[in-house]
Amino acid sequence: MSLKNFAFEVIWAMVLTLVCCSKSSVSTEQIKAFPLDNLEGLISQSGVEIDKQISRDGKGSLKINVLEPKVVPLFEAGDIDVENAILVYQARVRTENIEGQVYLEMWCHFPEKGDFFSRGLNNPLAGTTDWTLLETPFFLKKGENPDRVRLNLVIDGKGTAWIDEIQLLKRPLR
Repeated sequence: MSLKNFAFEVIWAMVLTLVCCSKSSVSTEQIKAFPLDNLEGLISQSGVEIDKQISRDGKGSLKINVLEPKVVPLFEAGDIDVENAILVYQARVRTENIEGQVYLEMWCHFPEKGDFFSRGLNNPLAGTTDWTLLETPFFLKKGENPDRVRLNLVIDGKGTAWIDEIQLLKRPLR
């Protein structure tokens, strides 16, 4: 084997190793997607509008303009039959002139236990931002299976926010 062939094989092996090892070992399963090309299924239809001009997926986004802090109830998923996993609320959010913070909020209801929440306060948006992927997780132990999940957008201040590509995902506990 020539030195040139040996070098090529070593480089090729390194590339394959990087490609194989860089893939995430975390498998993500989409439970539900919530399109925002119309207001169908949206909980709060007051003070919101579909924006066909500004959209992450090109089909429309939900535009919310507020003059004071507001929690915007977006969607509710019934019994999703998930336990012993990480439930993830994921969305793309864009902001303009936000005085305060914008973040995702997820409420899970458990029979005989009540409502519990998860808020994406680790990465809130403020000011003017381009489309940003936001997530908030909810860790479910074995036997913990919410019978209702509510997805909200919190605008803790004033300004304009858009939300698009909302998903409810399931990831394994590590």
